[in-house]
Amino acid sequence: MTAGDRSAPGSSGRVAARALLVNASELLRRPGSEREIDLHIGTEALGLTDTRFRPDDEVQIRLHLESLNDGIVVAGTIDVPWHGSCRRCLKPLEKAARSEVDELYQTVVTNPDAFEIVGDQLDLTSMVRELCLLDAPEAPLCRPDCQGLCPVCGIDLNDATCTCEAPAQPSVWDVLDQLKVSDPQPPMADPADRSDTN
Repeated sequence: MTAGDRSAPGSSGRVAARALLVNASELLRRPGSEREIDLHIGTEALGLTDTRFRPDDEVQIRLHLESLNDGIVVAGTIDVPWHGSCRRCLKPLEKAARSEVDELYQTVVTNPDAFEIVGDQLDLTSMVRELCLLDAPEAPLCRPDCQGLCPVCGIDLNDATCTCEAPAQPSVWDVLDQLKVSDPQPPMADPADRSDTN
């Protein structure tokens, strides 16, 4: 199976992951050579194991590779499904994050933004995994203007209203008052002021 092959959803994760291994020397041998990658890979095969991703989710990868005189340009998109809860109203969320790919790989790194090509193989797996981790939100919102939950009764303020009064927030002066000593000890007497009782 070559990197230009298409892998349908449900195909073996290990086989699909091998499609992200590109023969760099073959591409670099002829500048201007191109290769397409269009496949689905399971999140588990990519090492995406945190709670935002489910083992049966599949990442859609569409990449275009083009060789230069001194490197390989990788461009395209990565779509990864993610799961979470709105950080304000706690509503369950299931969406997909899209990552735009525009990377340069070089055998001898002369561009500060480029990655080094090590050996004859260009492994795109780590790049795909890192973009998925970066672009899938860790604290998502169901919508930008989410009203959240009432702090008193817990009702979802996006769907209903309530007559609860918001609890008073302590002021900075209240906090300072709590730091004061409530029952200060009397000052110690100066030994010079003690009278001689003998």
